[in-house]
Amino acid sequence: MAYKTIIIGTGPAGLTSAIYLARANMEPLVIEGWQPGGQLTTTTEVENFPGFPDGILGSELMSNMRKQAQRFGATFKTGSVKSVDFSNRPYTLDVEGLGQLQAESIIISTGASAKYLGIPGEQDNIGRGVSTCATCDGFFFRGKKIIVVGGGDSAMEEAVFLTRFASEVRLVHRREELRASKIMQDRARQNDKIVWSLNRTPLEVAATGMGLQGLKVRNNETGEEELLETDGLFVTIGHTPNTGFLGGQVDTDEQGYIVVKPGTTETNIPGVFACGDVQDRQYRQAITAAGSGCMAALDCERFLESLAHEAVHA
Repeated sequence: MAYKTIIIGTGPAGLTSAIYLARANMEPLVIEGWQPGGQLTTTTEVENFPGFPDGILGSELMSNMRKQAQRFGATFKTGSVKSVDFSNRPYTLDVEGLGQLQAESIIISTGASAKYLGIPGEQDNIGRGVSTCATCDGFFFRGKKIIVVGGGDSAMEEAVFLTRFASEVRLVHRREELRASKIMQDRARQNDKIVWSLNRTPLEVAATGMGLQGLKVRNNETGEEELLETDGLFVTIGHTPNTGFLGGQVDTDEQGYIVVKPGTTETNIPGVFACGDVQDRQYRQAITAAGSGCMAALDCERFLESLAHEAVHA
């Protein structure tokens, strides 16, 4: 049996797609990965999602979206998509734990994974002082000291943004030279709240039960180790879109983000759509992911209606 549509991924994009398609009686199957809810489940408080004036836990927001999709008839199964075959429709997914599944249309909403430093104490303190999203979490560090790790445009942008809240933003980079464009470097260097700790390699996130103490680094010139005190650590060394399982069948850019037709969620494969962070290298917010999930559902619905119309007039 081929499903009308299968949605891969359960972040804000995938779940919004599921809500819209289920309400349209398309009976979508949603494949949850091993981290249902996506990156939002690692965020404690979400304060910038419209409709929640007092904020809401990321995990609770995702749970509510999931229940809403189920209420309208979406089905959920847990598994990891190992490979796809988009050469013929119905399209085939090889899913670990579920075997082969087929669908007339596919919505890819597998997100992008933040890159981490991979040092001791980092993973233990995600959501407890360690973050990868300044827009999401900067507000919580009003009047406090913050460290930003990274040397690219994103690091400069987030450091400047965080000066709105922090008393001090320390920018740590393992090299003397930055990768960021000159205009972004200049903007950061002109900000009095930003202090610089270049040519330093992060070694460990130091924390107690009360919160972060600081970031232990090695001075690459002297070899000496030091503890840079901080209340918050923002890791801004990039994201990796979760597109490896596609095997190159869907067009991506040089960083691996899925390329969609401008103004739509259509990929180069008819009936295969992409939404959320897997095709968004710029905004990466829950609300923009949800919006693109709605777009994908509407695009998918039109595609399925055109198939039905062709079948009637064949």
